[in-house]
Amino acid sequence: MATSTYLSNPVVTVNSIDLSDQATAASFVRRIEALESTAFGDSDRKYTGGLGNHELTVTFYMSYAANETYATLKDLVGTTTTVIVKPTSAADSATNPGFTLTGAYLEELNVVNASLGELGTVECTWTGGVYSVDIT
Repeated sequence: MATSTYLSNPVVTVNSIDLSDQATAASFVRRIEALESTAFGDSDRKYTGGLGNHELTVTFYMSYAANETYATLKDLVGTTTTVIVKPTSAADSATNPGFTLTGAYLEELNVVNASLGELGTVECTWTGGVYSVDIT
């Protein structure tokens, strides 16, 4: 039985700008690359942890207003920045951690993705960066 609500009024911050009111989905993956360490005489493959290669994907409504989606993201393509996702807008805590990627790289931005009669959305993916969790 579930004991908490996940992503109840979440917070998404990109380059110190709160884009929560434009975000509709987020997926934050902490990934440590597997390095094969199998040696002569081993009968099974063995692995050890390598470098972190984390990924955060956020779906945003595409707003072109000042301080909204396009204005915040357009100059970040091809650069690194800090992105933060929290499950709720409450203070950071053990039950509401702030998941952070510092120095995360944004490779591309789909500047138009719309259909007639629908709200335009874009999916942005940040890769790499230093993963941390703030619970204080």
